[in-house]
Amino acid sequence: MNRPGRGRLDSWLYSETEEPDVRFTLANERTFLAWIRTSLAFLAVAVAVDTLEVGGGTVLAVLAPLSLALLAAGCAAWSWWSWVRSERAIRRRDALPTRRAPLPLVFGVLGSVALVSMALLV
Repeated sequence: MNRPGRGRLDSWLYSETEEPDVRFTLANERTFLAWIRTSLAFLAVAVAVDTLEVGGGTVLAVLAPLSLALLAAGCAAWSWWSWVRSERAIRRRDALPTRRAPLPLVFGVLGSVALVSMALLV
């Protein structure tokens, strides 16, 4: 059901689905925005670590902010993918998909913390 005002980019998400209770859609959007804020926080820390030149001239001075920036990009990409999967499930009245991000996110944060800590010790 292609409604006026919707283009090709979102027609694949909204086609052949019912309009759900708006509370579910808004809750899904709030979750998406929370993950985007988390991604922006990772990026802000990456900029801070780079600006403070943690690690001096070592390779850790490059790896520490780079790992945080990659974590920010991965978190943002995952948040969009998760939003799409959940939105389609909500609109189809299917079970919500399982969340797989917490474990890779934990390992990413631990790895970034390890790199920044080693850079601080140098």
